[in-house]
Amino acid sequence: MTEQAQAPVFAIQRMYLKDMSLEIPHAPHIFLETKQPTVEVGLDVSSEQVADGIHESTVTITVTTKAGEKVAFLVEAKQAGIFEIRNVPDEQMAMLLNVICPNIIYPYLRANIADAIQRTGFPPIHLAEINFEALYQQRLAQQQEQQAGQQNSGIVVPGTH
Repeated sequence: MTEQAQAPVFAIQRMYLKDMSLEIPHAPHIFLETKQPTVEVGLDVSSEQVADGIHESTVTITVTTKAGEKVAFLVEAKQAGIFEIRNVPDEQMAMLLNVICPNIIYPYLRANIADAIQRTGFPPIHLAEINFEALYQQRLAQQQEQQAGQQNSGIVVPGTH
């Protein structure tokens, strides 16, 4: 093989809004609520290989805003990207799919969520930056702890060997 054929390839093929839902379950009465709202944000990152050298990476954000016990609004959005990734060592692939790709996708997702919330008539919510590398390292540490716990527990679970 030539040197060029083995050079690593990382290219964005497409960015797209994969799914978005918006609910205002207590409208119109929620607009009269005077309680200070609380905001909860959930995050998930996933990826899958869709063809040889082609991967989809998806970042999912769920924003739940409550006034007291009532849900003011709920937004869930999945922003995805298709990336061509070739000739990358296996030990670097996880970092690309869990850190680099989400870092590229997230600004698009933030903009889509901010736009959707603005259209509800509620004050805008601007999501903070996310350190995807720290989240990835945290997930790896949790997985290692779980594996160590399973090895040290002395419990044999059928089908885990």
